[in-house]
Amino acid sequence: MGLDDGAERVEAVFVDEAGRLTEMPWTAAVAEGRFEHAPPVAAFPVMPGRRWGPGWWWSATMGWHVAHGSAAMRAQLMLLDRDRQVVGLSARPVRVVWRDERSRVRSWIPQVFARYADGTGLLADCPAVEGAGGVRARRAQAVLDAVCGRVGWRYRRLGPPDAVVAANVRWLAGYRHPRYRGPDGLEEAVLDAFAQPRPLIEGVVAVGDPLQVLPVVYHALWAGRLEAALKVPLYERVVVRRGTAEE
Repeated sequence: MGLDDGAERVEAVFVDEAGRLTEMPWTAAVAEGRFEHAPPVAAFPVMPGRRWGPGWWWSATMGWHVAHGSAAMRAQLMLLDRDRQVVGLSARPVRVVWRDERSRVRSWIPQVFARYADGTGLLADCPAVEGAGGVRARRAQAVLDAVCGRVGWRYRRLGPPDAVVAANVRWLAGYRHPRYRGPDGLEEAVLDAFAQPRPLIEGVVAVGDPLQVLPVVYHALWAGRLEAALKVPLYERVVVRRGTAEE
């Protein structure tokens, strides 16, 4: 398929709100479908002998679990879940179907869908290593780049994140649930303590008992209400400041 073939010749297969497998033209599906609420259009395969199998990520964005099929995909779900511009998240919600230059039916199921605050969407795959998927993945990428571009969306192959950033976000993700905002008034006291940038531990002890305050700090760092450099390992002297995320 080339760029001149038109997105209207591409079909989308997804599970609709009534739980029925539905197929419609790609552009109509993008306009009408809410892929962030759709269940996986196909289950993740279980690969015997591998150390990692399908699982679930509890999404702070969605308030429920999103499926994943690999450690690489789980890492990308985690990063997207923390992205303040992402307002919807789902796994394998759509199969994209097209015909190649020899009129053979081809299809591809991107691993991740993200909806952004401006209404646009991201379809993405999460290869564990560069070149994963071979020729078939490269051909699918060309098609998905084209059809997503036609509707103002993006398709990306998300490579493994920086190891230090991933480790820091993984730690903060342990405090992503809203229960870690703490009792009334505590989070606001924490934010006030970091109105001026200061080392993490200094702000924590200024508020109260570290055992009670630290989880609130970590949740605020996850949510963007506090900010710190995540390209270096988090430790007690890392400089923390009040963030710009809206309540």
